[in-house]
Amino acid sequence: MKIIIAGAGFAGLALARALNNKPGFEVLVIDKNNYHQFQPLFYQVATGSIDVSNISFPLRKVFHKSNNVRVRVANINNVDTGRKVVNTNIGAFEYDTLVIATGANTNYFGNETLKSHCVPMKSSVEAIGLRNRLINNFEKMLQAKTPEEMERLQTIVVVGGGATGVELSGAIAEMRKNVLPKDYPELDFSKMKIILLEGAGKTLGAMSEKSSKHSLEYLTKLGVNVELNTIVKDYDGKTITLTNGNTIDSELVIWAAGISGNLIEGIDKDLIVRGNRIKVNRYNQVEGVDGVFVLGDIAYMETEKYPRGHPQVANVALSQAKLLAKNFISGKGHSFAEQFEYKDKGSMATVGKRMAVVDFPGDKGHFKGWIAWLIWMGLHLFLLVGVKNRIQVFVNWIYKYFTSDQNLRLMFREYTIKENK
Repeated sequence: MKIIIAGAGFAGLALARALNNKPGFEVLVIDKNNYHQFQPLFYQVATGSIDVSNISFPLRKVFHKSNNVRVRVANINNVDTGRKVVNTNIGAFEYDTLVIATGANTNYFGNETLKSHCVPMKSSVEAIGLRNRLINNFEKMLQAKTPEEMERLQTIVVVGGGATGVELSGAIAEMRKNVLPKDYPELDFSKMKIILLEGAGKTLGAMSEKSSKHSLEYLTKLGVNVELNTIVKDYDGKTITLTNGNTIDSELVIWAAGISGNLIEGIDKDLIVRGNRIKVNRYNQVEGVDGVFVLGDIAYMETEKYPRGHPQVANVALSQAKLLAKNFISGKGHSFAEQFEYKDKGSMATVGKRMAVVDFPGDKGHFKGWIAWLIWMGLHLFLLVGVKNRIQVFVNWIYKYFTSDQNLRLMFREYTIKENK
């Protein structure tokens, strides 16, 4: 079976590793990057806690000892499902089976103005870009000429109260308390505002009421202004306009309010649902399209337990990839294969040092504070690809724990390499 895996995120990489060196399979992984990136820790890259190389792993290194998995770095232009061909910017590739695991990107809900002015954080490059914007914002404070300009620079807004928004807001608040006054003694950071805007009535909406309550308590303790039931209507680069008519002046607005699937051209539009997700059956197969499967954030599967689709989290992607690999290896046709049933392993989020929340599925327990923080760290270390990365991240966390400092506050500017003529 000649398999093409489009995307090397959690799902794509897990499937390729499960099929590695398995007889009867020829696997080609296509991704626009030559590395796998660990998205749950992007916010720590953005706030200088860890280096981007610590959460990235070269794809080809994963398959050094593979005799059947190959990698191509390319942008996928479209897929011809009739001819079973994937067209990329480096050529066309034929397949017997195509697995789409392209993940998701920032969702601005069709508002191009927000897209133009807000800062996203859905890739390693964007995390570095956010770090540059954060640090540059503090540098610009030193040059502010009017109280109005200073207030805009001192107001950082995070839109979206899910795990990403909560974790990022907490990390910036810890920077304000422990790091920035030492880096910029000329500035008064007691006047700096960190505002978290959430459209729903609670933070961490996908988690339990206890976790939402405790996360709000932790954010308040860190000095984050949380505004619930608040929806952003527009942002022109200086002023946020809310749907309730209020405005907030800010030079830096970070968008963490939603995601949208990274679609590939060539998929029938009738198969695409809200959030740019592709409808699949219980075997992760696209109905009516021969040899095409979809995994992870971009897959939309309705089940009795999840009538509106599964949560777009790493555990779902990993579980789907493992089952699909099992079905491929067993050689069963899709009508006889094992159906996917997601077993919820719980959810978690961290707000700051010794401040985290963990929900186990059902009534198996809820933890907060120190214990939850240790559970959160342990799981994320386990999920990182590469022993070296795990060690480096752990060392950085230990250093930060005892010093309350982030030692990677580096601002990289863009430059152009001139060719010799």
